[in-house]
Amino acid sequence: MANGNEFTLLKERRFLPFFITQFLGAFNDNVFKNALIILIAFQAAATDPARANTLINLCAGLFVLPFFLFSATAGQLSDKYEKSRYIRWVKLLEIVIMLGAAAGFVLDNVPLLIAMLFMMGFHSTLFGPVKYSIMPQHLKPEELVGGNAWIEMGTNMAILLGTMLGGILIARQGGHLWVSCTVIAIAVLGFLSSLTIPKAPPAAPDLKINWNPVTETWRILKFTYRNFTVFQSVLGISWFWFVGSVYLAQLPNFTKLTLGGGEHVVTLLLTLFAIGIGVGSLLCERLSGRMVEIGLVPFGSIGLTVFGVDLFFATPAAPTGGALLEMWAFLAQPGSWRVVLDVVLIGIFGGIYIVPLYALVQQRSEPSHLSRVIAGNNILNAVFMVVAALMAVAMLDQGLSIPQVLLVMAIFNAAVAVYIFTLVPEFLMRFIVWILVNIGYRLKTRGLEHIPDAGPAVVVCNHISYMDALVVIGCCRRPIRFVMDHQIFKIPLLSFVFRTAGAVPIAPAREDPEILERAYDRVARYLEEGEVVGIFPEGRLTEDGEIGPFKSGIEQIIQRTPAPVVPMALRGLWGSFFSRRYGKAMSHFPRRFWSRIELVAGEPAPPEQASSALLRERVAALRGDWP
Repeated sequence: MANGNEFTLLKERRFLPFFITQFLGAFNDNVFKNALIILIAFQAAATDPARANTLINLCAGLFVLPFFLFSATAGQLSDKYEKSRYIRWVKLLEIVIMLGAAAGFVLDNVPLLIAMLFMMGFHSTLFGPVKYSIMPQHLKPEELVGGNAWIEMGTNMAILLGTMLGGILIARQGGHLWVSCTVIAIAVLGFLSSLTIPKAPPAAPDLKINWNPVTETWRILKFTYRNFTVFQSVLGISWFWFVGSVYLAQLPNFTKLTLGGGEHVVTLLLTLFAIGIGVGSLLCERLSGRMVEIGLVPFGSIGLTVFGVDLFFATPAAPTGGALLEMWAFLAQPGSWRVVLDVVLIGIFGGIYIVPLYALVQQRSEPSHLSRVIAGNNILNAVFMVVAALMAVAMLDQGLSIPQVLLVMAIFNAAVAVYIFTLVPEFLMRFIVWILVNIGYRLKTRGLEHIPDAGPAVVVCNHISYMDALVVIGCCRRPIRFVMDHQIFKIPLLSFVFRTAGAVPIAPAREDPEILERAYDRVARYLEEGEVVGIFPEGRLTEDGEIGPFKSGIEQIIQRTPAPVVPMALRGLWGSFFSRRYGKAMSHFPRRFWSRIELVAGEPAPPEQASSALLRERVAALRGDWP
């Protein structure tokens, strides 16, 4: 992936068979579910419309119910057993369920079909935790965003295509037989694709299964809450499903009653919404530089709110009667393209919002508990979707129109985003860093794999501009606690970023020995806790673009708390608005915009060899002749 693109993973055996397996599972769910719902709607509605409505709502509830009942057990099973074999068990169960569904269609037995729908919900519940917990075992850290992007895109397209195919097949002559053969064939293909998924060792082979879903669910949620960032990410994911489920549920009636569009217009908007999420998911990898960039979460949330609000104002007046519009007639209507664009952009920003959250949960959770954390996430997702459905019904009963309900969702989204980002300012801090770095520069990185994935480390870098710390923070997967001059630490706006990033203000001994002593103590504490500390050993911005002498403070830090030292070099920042090339930094008119810069990291130096002179030599070699 370091030298590839977002399509590289689809060529890899460690990802492609799993991607196909999960795609076919979601696809089959929706072929079967929509075929059953249409069968009930047309069969039962002909004789008893009230019974048809009851059965359709019962189907929706029974499909979600297993997520409440069995997610905790599924998370434990996924952590306890080897994951590729576990997936094959689940896929065999899908074949058995679809054989039962085929019997239900052939015998025209609606109760049996509803029972099989419940079992497909059970199948999806079993598959849910392993769907996300297997990826960190097969993918490199820099591939997690791309992997999650493909999974989100694939799942949304599978839902859309499965829903469409289920409706088409059941409407054909002999539709029962068509659907029966199709769902069995898809289940068999899913099992065959699972046979080539590489092994993924069990995360907790000695785990004793707690079969009580209530106590285990509570235990999982308590464990997830202990890692506050992971828990807030889970809440963020659940909120996405809260908002998204309302949009998906209301879109058909919004199209028919508000836009005056027929079935083809509904299909168009649902397709564009799903494509938007897929595009946003894949775009997320490009925007994040193939790292878990949680700064994109506020960006996605802002887009969801802005275009959700705009959809309300873009909605034309309700039609006064007449036939429903076909697709091309609808697109010819004034304002229709604005509605279409809003739907697409809501999907795109939804993809940008959700992918980093899933990747962050995978990255920050303990590997031995990841499946159970995902199971807890699935439970909360189901709770949020049920609450969203009840709230939407209540608002419609109170007389709100569908556009007003969607507007309320957009406003709620803004309020919840502010709440989450207040609780976890790291999201907002990373967003500010991402905006500042990506608007001002075209950034390229090399060698960041030299920063260890776990344990204490120190990174040392040349100091060219006031943006240096932000560039390094924004590029590295692990949080970096920078030691910086206390005056720079106080710069407005950047001060929020530095405080949230856990930066350490420092002052020379002659200026304030107390700040200096506190800084050394805090750095030692960070390293003892296994954190990464960043230092600019020159102690000041360069005046001439050259690397100045490295001060002895780095040696004092390493002697007190030994840790490997990773040399890094920033290239291309000399002459920027934030450097001193043209006098005092930030005092002259910017002469460059979106200029090309690089961050290069080298092999770590063992603590016993990490002298100031050696580190300066290595940083200078990495920087080369491009200051």
